Amino acid sequence: MTRTQGSGRHRVSPQRRTALVSVVAAAALVAIKLATAYATHSLGLFSEAIHSGTDLVAALLTLFAVGLAVRPADKHHQYGHGKAEHLAALAEGVILVGASVVIIWRAAGHLVGGSTSPVDPAWYAFVVLVVVIAIDLSRVVVSMRAARRFGSAAFAANALHFGGDTAGSFAVLIGLGIARAGYPNGDSVAALFVAVLVLVAAFRLMKANTDVLMDRAPAAANEAALTAVLGLQPAVELRRLRVRQVAGKHFADVVIGVSPTAVVGQGHAAADRVEAAIQAALPGTDVVVHVEPLADADTKVRERAHAAALQVARVREIHNVTVLDVDGGCEVSLHLKLPGEMPLDEAHAVAEAVERAILDAVGEVDSVQTHLEPLAEEGPGERLDDLDTEADRATVERIVKRVIGAVPRELRFMRTIEGRVLFLTLGLEPGLPLAEAHARASAVEEQIRGEVDVVDVIVHTEP
Repeated sequence: MTRTQGSGRHRVSPQRRTALVSVVAAAALVAIKLATAYATHSLGLFSEAIHSGTDLVAALLTLFAVGLAVRPADKHHQYGHGKAEHLAALAEGVILVGASVVIIWRAAGHLVGGSTSPVDPAWYAFVVLVVVIAIDLSRVVVSMRAARRFGSAAFAANALHFGGDTAGSFAVLIGLGIARAGYPNGDSVAALFVAVLVLVAAFRLMKANTDVLMDRAPAAANEAALTAVLGLQPAVELRRLRVRQVAGKHFADVVIGVSPTAVVGQGHAAADRVEAAIQAALPGTDVVVHVEPLADADTKVRERAHAAALQVARVREIHNVTVLDVDGGCEVSLHLKLPGEMPLDEAHAVAEAVERAILDAVGEVDSVQTHLEPLAEEGPGERLDDLDTEADRATVERIVKRVIGAVPRELRFMRTIEGRVLFLTLGLEPGLPLAEAHARASAVEEQIRGEVDVVDVIVHTEP
């Protein structure tokens, strides 16, 4: 059992095995091309050797990257290590650009400087190139299969490079053929062609991996996830969808709205349906769904109507905004407070302006009803401490003691233009629930109103 576990720990992953094959193949090609280039003085073969040298470095980077990328997420890398592949691929692109600049400089020196390339297109150079092309083609197939199987950006980059190698080797083969026919600069032209291939491949590679490292949204994956969520039945309200890709794996961040009356289980079920839909469209996607309550239709209408009414000049206060469904139509009623001294015709004109504002701003409203009220203005108040209040004070203290078991901490009668107002402060237990404190205050207020002549009772509770 111990041996089996140990062998499992040291077993080479399929990704690393494929990367190791690429390293061995790249090293063999570099050696063959360099030896042949040295023997034939072929700039084309030398450029291909440099190209293969960069591929050797690329393969080594890929070997390192896939070894790191397959590690599971940890507390320092909570989204995993997949971006290591894209960093390696970006480094490959930089190396390829440098190699292509060297090739262009040497080839241009032969073509523009007027010097003749000292190439010796011996027969064995053609044999080497045929072998190299066969190896390159096999590497393209292997890397493409690995890229599809593992969804690996690094293997996809290698397949692109090996494809460029194959095209470059064909170009060098043709260039050596032209040189053997008596035109030595054909080898330099082939070298330039290889350099252009390298540059194009490098820039495409760098752009693709920079997009991933910058978390650019993958268009196709984003569209697939969006279609999956919007196609759910019953439908959910999609408020936000963000998708990013790392090392062939997608991460989706989704915000949906559910009914404010939905229980926790219903919200969780809606999130599960969204997660399942995205994972069906993009297998293996890591999906995080955040659930928010929806504002119901009546609430939205009420808020918009209230905001529209407040935009009307001279409107000071609005309350009791109600939305009603009457015979299939939407009606809004509200209480509109205006200064008490305002003439009725002016108040009516303001109310009509409010009704028009709501109808214009909230298209689904069919009619608006306004109830006019005078706005309570500040008035004089006078504290009452005369003998006429003594009997009422005793009554209030008796009621408070009966309800809460203690006399009030503060008791004041005030005379206003509307009549007497009682201000009362009650001391209650600190640990008493708020609902119970409110119930006791309400009971005190109700009994006082039944036994004492006041227009209002203001009860304050404190621990």
